[in-house]
Amino acid sequence: MTIWFAQDVLVHLTIGNVCCQLPSMKHIALVSAISLATLTSTLGAQESTTVGPYKVLKSARVGGEGGSDYIYADVAGRRLYIPRGGSRAVAATDSTPAKPAVPGRITVFNLETIEPVGEIPNTGGQGVAVDPESGHGFSSSTPVSMFDTKTLALLKSIDVGAARSDGILFDPFNERVYIFSHPTKDATVIDGKDGTVIGTIDLGGVPEQGVSDGKGTLYVVMQDPQGSVTVVDVKTMKATAHYPLGDHGGCNGLALDVKNRVLFAACARAGTPPNVTPAPTMVILSAANGKILTNLPLAGSSDGAVFNPATMEAFSSHSNGTLTVVKEQSPTSFEVEQNLQTMLGARTLTLDTKTNHILTMSVERGPAPPPPAGGGRGGQAPPIPGSFTILVIGK
Repeated sequence: MTIWFAQDVLVHLTIGNVCCQLPSMKHIALVSAISLATLTSTLGAQESTTVGPYKVLKSARVGGEGGSDYIYADVAGRRLYIPRGGSRAVAATDSTPAKPAVPGRITVFNLETIEPVGEIPNTGGQGVAVDPESGHGFSSSTPVSMFDTKTLALLKSIDVGAARSDGILFDPFNERVYIFSHPTKDATVIDGKDGTVIGTIDLGGVPEQGVSDGKGTLYVVMQDPQGSVTVVDVKTMKATAHYPLGDHGGCNGLALDVKNRVLFAACARAGTPPNVTPAPTMVILSAANGKILTNLPLAGSSDGAVFNPATMEAFSSHSNGTLTVVKEQSPTSFEVEQNLQTMLGARTLTLDTKTNHILTMSVERGPAPPPPAGGGRGGQAPPIPGSFTILVIGK
């Protein structure tokens, strides 16, 4: 077995002919200690579950410049939404031509074919949610953008005050949109019908992904060093409980089995600061009372999770180019069914419940720049122009 550290603090392990790449922490610049036992355990899980029912069915190189965060499938409208960040103009050099500025926008695709449908200019943001009843879409930008899903026309910009929009969720229970903000540790509540800001909900931590049971309760995973799930009563707009996730933190993904009331929290690390180690883990707990049912290893550091009630599987996508599939055999029995290789950087995902397809996305990157002369880490490898790709995953 060989172990080495690459420039960007990715951990590589090679055992025989099997190679595994574990991701750097999304929100920790320095890892002080790494548990070899944890790494070996994770690798063992990958070795035993790489063969499974899922595969990449389609790889669509759709191009387009600018960063991205969340991907969103509008199942009813059969459209796929991906906000893209803007980029600055770059002056020409002796070896490279000038590049014009690219504004932020929401790119829209046909969910069936992954063909482009259009763009909503001057929007962008982190994610999108759609109210299928009103035909209104919202992006978690600052300010929030509200648009018509049929014409893709921008309807209004919504001031959310000091909030910095990140995650976003539409709840059909009351046709409201929830915008999650890291610095203010709350959710801004917006009426999906007219875009009115109804109020804010104190979540008691740094919120990431939220899920709804469709019956009046939201669950939001906290990204804090000691992870937790906040339970929200949407009628009173108050947090009613906080479920601790043991010693697991850096949790970015959350999925829910509504029928059996089971939550799947995808976390990146374990331990109490400053003694934390990379430990990608799916913490599975009861949505009724927060009791932890089991912990399962993930193949990488998650930035999104979904649950498919048709197949009784939870999915977690990772920046190291893997997707872990967790099978719910019963409300108290779970196993890692498969770790699928996807694409480096494909860290967020969405579910098309009509086709049972998972969709994720990423961009190809060139060589990373060298570290600075005085020491330290080098910059991120630059994206290859036109390489932005959407992956469709299924059986």
